[in-house]
Amino acid sequence: MKTPKRLQPLIEDGIIDEVLSQLMSGKEATVYTVAVDDEVRCAKVYKEAAKRSFKKAVQYQEGRKVRNSRRARAMEKGSKFGREQQEEIWQSAEVDALYKLAHAGVRVPEPYGCFNGVLIMELITDRDGDVAPRLNDVNLSPEQARHDHAVVIQGVIRMLCAGVIHGDLSEFNVLVDEHGPVIIDLPQAVDAAANNNAKAMLERDVRNMTNYYSQFAPELSKAHYAKEIWQLFENGDLTPDTKLTGMVELDTRPADVDSVMQEIKAAFEEQEELIERLRNANDS
Repeated sequence: MKTPKRLQPLIEDGIIDEVLSQLMSGKEATVYTVAVDDEVRCAKVYKEAAKRSFKKAVQYQEGRKVRNSRRARAMEKGSKFGREQQEEIWQSAEVDALYKLAHAGVRVPEPYGCFNGVLIMELITDRDGDVAPRLNDVNLSPEQARHDHAVVIQGVIRMLCAGVIHGDLSEFNVLVDEHGPVIIDLPQAVDAAANNNAKAMLERDVRNMTNYYSQFAPELSKAHYAKEIWQLFENGDLTPDTKLTGMVELDTRPADVDSVMQEIKAAFEEQEELIERLRNANDS
């Protein structure tokens, strides 16, 4: 096929030998199969920010560390340089997460590096050497669903122990090879300790996977894995090999709306008093 413009520099630099085919085009990137020596790998070409349709990107970027103070200031101001730096961080987030998670024992594609917004990584294949299907295209027996669900949840646990939450995990972001599920698509990976949305994102990831697998094994829907995982994590008791019970005490008490409204009112009145004191101080 004709070499895409973004991949031509990689051929010229000898990073890849040939572009074989387009594998898919999604909301944040286009993926190609490429030849590297005698292997076939993936080249994930990230779309420019203006062309991406990934929603609520700011929520995912919260907590990502920028060591260079000049870069951090530029990003805060939203200058051209700052936008370029923000884009570079977005693009490098996936390769950083892949290296970290592979080291933590999570089944993810092996990364080979990110070059000018193009991530080169392992191509996940089935037993026949064809591109592995996404989970949503696979029919499962109840036994296989229970087994694979346990594998994915264990992967989520190992991710969290490594300080990472996928943030967009679903049956569309899991491939299935001959050995089982492989978690993919991590540019929005969340820092579990630094992102205020971490708990909600973890719960959504686990809920998405449990809901999907429970189509084949309905009893899975009765377990409260997300709350148990987060409870153990908050208490410092979560380990990469933690075995879940699926049982956790839920707070089923109705919300005390009156108390919440009283707290809001008190905070508002306190803020008003502070503003009034500052106004008086300025007048004097």
